[in-house]
Amino acid sequence: AIRVDGLDIRDVQRDSLRQALGLVLQDTVLFADTILENIRYGDLNASDEEVMAAARVSNADAFIQQLPDGYQTKLQEGGANLSQGQRQLLAIARVVLADPHILILDEATSSIDTRTELHIQGALLKLLAGRTAFVIAHRLSTIRTADQVLVVNHGEIIERGTHESLLAMEDGFYHNLYMSQFRMGLGMEQMEEAVQADAEAEARSAGALETRPRETETAPTPLAEGERPGA
Repeated sequence: AIRVDGLDIRDVQRDSLRQALGLVLQDTVLFADTILENIRYGDLNASDEEVMAAARVSNADAFIQQLPDGYQTKLQEGGANLSQGQRQLLAIARVVLADPHILILDEATSSIDTRTELHIQGALLKLLAGRTAFVIAHRLSTIRTADQVLVVNHGEIIERGTHESLLAMEDGFYHNLYMSQFRMGLGMEQMEEAVQADAEAEARSAGALETRPRETETAPTPLAEGERPGA
């Protein structure tokens, strides 16, 4: 049985279970509306200030502020007038706003360049803090901090362990794949330094922006027991 917060998911109301989940997929669903409203889709009751706070947490605010109309910029269907990396940052901002208990990241950093990936990784680290997360990835930088890594090849689990333990297996599948990814292009340390320099420059130009978590009267209950949903 699969249990969430100690509850068998077969004994949980389906709507309640879905509300506890947050998704960031490879292909981001964006609508022909403003950036503000696209992010607000994560929580339709959120104020403009809460939407903007989520964008800052997700590292999306910097590029949004550079657009002529900022948060009122009208997106084309699917966000066609944004880059892939910008679309992913909006998807992360939407999930930050939703504040789910469980995250599922499915190839969230695929199809983007390494520099943009590092910006997105910074946003994901903030998003993952204190949450249960399932991360599906071919880019292994996304899962370096995972408690448990399952290596799947042709539908079978062939290795499992932490990033460090798998990397120590010098003849292992994970080790070889990881080394092949990070021997290409700039070293990760050099790239991270470049991204940090970008972030500092953005902070100097935009001013330091601090956010505080949204206050609620009571903590939300992630799951509600009820009749077992039908098939």
